[in-house]
Amino acid sequence: MSGNPDDERLDELRRERLQELQEQADGQQEQGNEEAQQAAEEQAQAQKDALLRQYLTDGARQRLNAVQMSKPEFAEQVEQQLVALAQSGRIQSKIDEQRMKQLLKELQPDKKRFNIRRR
Repeated sequence: MSGNPDDERLDELRRERLQELQEQADGQQEQGNEEAQQAAEEQAQAQKDALLRQYLTDGARQRLNAVQMSKPEFAEQVEQQLVALAQSGRIQSKIDEQRMKQLLKELQPDKKRFNIRRR
C-alpha cells in the first residue's frame, strides 16, 4: 500500500460498500425466488381447483369440502388422486356424490380392527 491513510480508508470503505451491495443483491435474489415459488404454487392450486370444478358435481364438491374440514391430509390425497385421474383421461363423466362416496371409501386407509376376548 502507499501508506497514505486516506487511500487505505477509502479502500476499506469501498470494500465495505461492495460487501453491502452483494448482500443486498443476494437478499433480493432470494426474495425473487420465494415470490416465483409462491406464484407457481398459486397457479398449480388454481389449475387443481379448475379441474375439480370441471369433473365434480356440486354434491361431490360439498362432500369433499366436508372431508377437508375434518381430515385435511386425506382430502389433499383425494384431490391429488382426482387430478391425476383427470389428467390421464380416466374420468369419463362428472363425478357425483355417490361416486365420491365410493372413491372416499376406496382411498380411505384400512383401519385394522382388533377383536379382544377376555377369558
